[in-house]
Amino acid sequence: MHNSENCHENVWILSGTSDGPVIVNKLLKLNYVVFVSVVTHKASKSYVENSKLHIITGKLNDSSEIINFIEKNKINYVIDATHPFALIISQNLDEACKKIKKPLLAFERKSEIKSFKNFEYIKDLKNINKEVLVNKNILLAIGSKLLNETASYYLKCGANVFTRVIPTYESISKAFASCIKNSNIAILEPSKNKGNILEKKLCDHWKIDYILCRDSGSYAQMNWEEIVYKSDMKLFLVKRPNLKFRNSLIFFDYDKLINQLTGKNITLG
Repeated sequence: MHNSENCHENVWILSGTSDGPVIVNKLLKLNYVVFVSVVTHKASKSYVENSKLHIITGKLNDSSEIINFIEKNKINYVIDATHPFALIISQNLDEACKKIKKPLLAFERKSEIKSFKNFEYIKDLKNINKEVLVNKNILLAIGSKLLNETASYYLKCGANVFTRVIPTYESISKAFASCIKNSNIAILEPSKNKGNILEKKLCDHWKIDYILCRDSGSYAQMNWEEIVYKSDMKLFLVKRPNLKFRNSLIFFDYDKLINQLTGKNITLG
C-alpha cells in the first residue's frame, strides 16, 4: 500500500529490539520518512535500504539532545521501541516530548510468561536468596551493562558464575573485563532454531543449576524458558520496570500503533 498523504510526515523511532525493523518497514510502506536511532552499528544492519530511511547510530545523552534532534529534523511523531529495561532513554524521551508537546507513542512486547515449577520472578538482579547459591553454578544472561556488578555479587554469595554474551564489541569487552573467569564466558547469538538450541548444550557442559535473565520478551528469553522447563535447572526472571512509560500511549500490537499515526484502520503484512 502506498499513501502519498504521509510523504511529508517524519517519524523518529528509537529501537532497541527486533521489533524496530518490523515497525519501520510498515511505516515505509505508508510512505513516511523514517528516522531510526540504534545504539550499535550491528543493529543498523537489520534495516532495509530505502531513500526515506535515515539511520542514526549512537547513544543519546539527555532530553535536550532529543529536543534538538526533533526540531532539527522536523519530527512529527516519536516512537519509543527501546529495550524494556532501557529506563534512562525512555525517561529522557518522555521528558523531552512532554516539554515540547510532541506526540510520544511506545511499543512494548507483551509479557507472556507461563509459570512452571522451576521458575521464579524476582524484582531485581540481586534478589535471589543467598542461602541457595553456595557452590551452585549460575548462568547470567543479563546483557553486559551490569554484568560485572552482578557477577561480583553472586561470587561473594558463594556461587560459581558463568555468562553468555552476544558477539558485539561492547559485550565481549565488558565480559572479559569482568570478574568472571575467561573459561566461564560464552559468546553466542541467541538460537532461533527451537529444534537445536545451543544454549542447552552450553548449560549441560557447565552443569548449570540456575539461570538469571530479564523479562525482555526476546528470543534469548524464550530459549532459556524452553531449556529450563524440560530440565532440573531453575530460571530466575527479573520483572520489567513499572514506570518505564508515563506520558506516552502504549501499544502491544504493530498495526494498532500504526493506526494511531494514520488515524485509519490499516493492516500491513
